[in-house]
Amino acid sequence: MTSDAAAWEALRLSLWVACWATVLAVPLALWIAWILARRDFWGKSLLSALVHLPLVLPPVVTGYLLLMGFGRNAPLGRALDSIGITLAFHWSGAVLAAIIMGFPLMVRAMRLAIEAVDPKLEEAAATLGAPRIAIFGRVTLPLIAPGILAGAVMGFAKAMGEFGATITFVANIPGQTQTLPSAIWAALQIPGGENQAIAMVMMASVVAIGAVLISEALARRVAARIAGA
Repeated sequence: MTSDAAAWEALRLSLWVACWATVLAVPLALWIAWILARRDFWGKSLLSALVHLPLVLPPVVTGYLLLMGFGRNAPLGRALDSIGITLAFHWSGAVLAAIIMGFPLMVRAMRLAIEAVDPKLEEAAATLGAPRIAIFGRVTLPLIAPGILAGAVMGFAKAMGEFGATITFVANIPGQTQTLPSAIWAALQIPGGENQAIAMVMMASVVAIGAVLISEALARRVAARIAGA
């Protein structure tokens, strides 16, 4: 595989991993954010600490813990492998690593959005007889939509740039687990690979800027629809 082909393959895999990580993480992040924002219970501080743990742990440590938990020699890893689910040294493991590393950022953005909604609006809807799911869908969800979008974009961006946990958990196998950050790192280990690394850095920058511009445009549309409603 030529260097250009390897770079494009790494970009394709990074986008694939980031998209899957974002889609899978958003519903769970929204649920956890809602619990942390609107519920009081024993262990709430512990749950918040666990959610934010990947932010303070070195990414390599997170990747090592994933390897110990989901590696093929670990009990859980063997159980998953027996039903055809392989995570260690597989692109699906890169998705899991990206979800875990981006999850705190997603939860934080969504939690702030939920806490900014006045509970009296929901209480007013409840007094009119609206069921809880309808209140969430018609009152709360439109108001927190920009926060959900912001969290999704932050999670996507983190997934695109994730390196430490990913390379520890799934290694750096070209065409299989080599994402763009791993490919940049690999290029910098080769004498004369700086030009290839620069080209991939430009690829990553274009994707990042594009994601931000798209999110800003969507956020403006959502805000306009809310204002119009």
